Amino acid sequence: MFFNYEDINKHLENEPFITISKIADKLNAETYVIGGFVRDIFLHRQSKDIDVVTVGSGIALAEAVAKQFGRKAHLSVFQNFGTAQVKFGEWEIEFVGARRESYTHGSRKPIVEDGTLEDDQNRRDFTINALAVCLNGDKYGKLLDPFGGLEDLENLRIVTPLDPDITFSDDPLRMMRAVRFASQLGFFIDPDTFDAIERNKSRLEIISQERIVDELNKIIMSPKPSIGFDLLDRCGLLELILPELCALKGIETKDGIGHKDNFAHTLMVLDRLSKTSDKLWLRWSAIFHDIGKPASKRFDNRLGWTFHSHNIIGAKMLNGIFRRLKLPMDERLKYVQKMVMLHMRPINLVDEDVTDSAVRRLLFDAGNDIDDLMLLCEADITSKNPEKVRLYLENFRLVREKLVLIEEKDRIRNFQPPVSGEEIMETFSLPPSRPVGAIKEAIKNAILDGVIPNDREAALRFMHETACEMGIF
Repeated sequence: MFFNYEDINKHLENEPFITISKIADKLNAETYVIGGFVRDIFLHRQSKDIDVVTVGSGIALAEAVAKQFGRKAHLSVFQNFGTAQVKFGEWEIEFVGARRESYTHGSRKPIVEDGTLEDDQNRRDFTINALAVCLNGDKYGKLLDPFGGLEDLENLRIVTPLDPDITFSDDPLRMMRAVRFASQLGFFIDPDTFDAIERNKSRLEIISQERIVDELNKIIMSPKPSIGFDLLDRCGLLELILPELCALKGIETKDGIGHKDNFAHTLMVLDRLSKTSDKLWLRWSAIFHDIGKPASKRFDNRLGWTFHSHNIIGAKMLNGIFRRLKLPMDERLKYVQKMVMLHMRPINLVDEDVTDSAVRRLLFDAGNDIDDLMLLCEADITSKNPEKVRLYLENFRLVREKLVLIEEKDRIRNFQPPVSGEEIMETFSLPPSRPVGAIKEAIKNAILDGVIPNDREAALRFMHETACEMGIF
């Protein structure tokens, strides 16, 4: 990796830095841009998030900078934390005073004192995030790298500035961040740093689920998420966070018949899907699509290993998992449950003699998420046999064609029966009751099964016929 120090000067030509420099010099405040923005300059990654540290009051500097920016800027002050944020155009600038931190064993909330730049760099999580660039006039653009962060960037290495046991024990979330950076950047975790994560993994219990999931989401959204999940597994953190995923590990053999390692398969599906979709909750669906396999695994002397209804079992498990992880118990949960429940259905539509009814029912059940479901199903092909993969993908292409043809003909996706329950009650003078629901369900099934077309007149005729058969009319 080639580092061009001129890149620093090019970035510092941008307006926010020029203004911050002038204000800092006016206030006689030693000021630096630090952390991820500096790191990303050398990695040639675009970033509009700037962390500024000053020896003194970060809030006072932020207020003066925001005043200079005028109406184009928006200032937010967080007095309890001694920090402030200035939004200026597409830039988000965080200001904080240089500080020294110390921790008690039972909490990740530090005791904070004013400190020097050196103190502030000492408290950083990793050497690559401790890089600082001076913004004061006489040293404008000078890089300070006390822990060899540039060398670690060169060697693609994640390593803590100080003793990793202290670093991770003080703030256990840093263990998740180590894995996240390795996954996002394609770096490796220094062996001593990795060993310290293994030793301190139990400290993760003092971290809130929300913060853990925030890091997990960033791992899931990285270019190759399997890197992060493999590291989480090897250091022992995954067992603490998602034991249900760890339960997929291993191959069992009986009578010479084995099954695939469903943990390895799941990570392959996640990686394959990540190449075709950047939807967070679809990627979560890939993680959970086979989660019901351990509970459904059986050995049949005729069929070998079976996992009947693992999709149904997996979908039912998600309520408990989402609640424990404090994932959103809303439409996002329902979406993931739908993906897990339906992921076995499309492959059954391949046969030439498959009925239009089966295609209609999948369209009805998947609704607007049918395209996402197909992406998940295509990612689920992880065979090492290229010919087998080609055949499966060709089969799914045919399924997609069937879905398009039926949708164009019958308009089933997200359809609602043309006759409402209220209309059924009004027509037959019925109160809310079981017969009303039965008539409405019969109309829906008649449309999905192709007995009647998806239009109002046909539905009304069928409604009267059904009511007659039930002795209502």
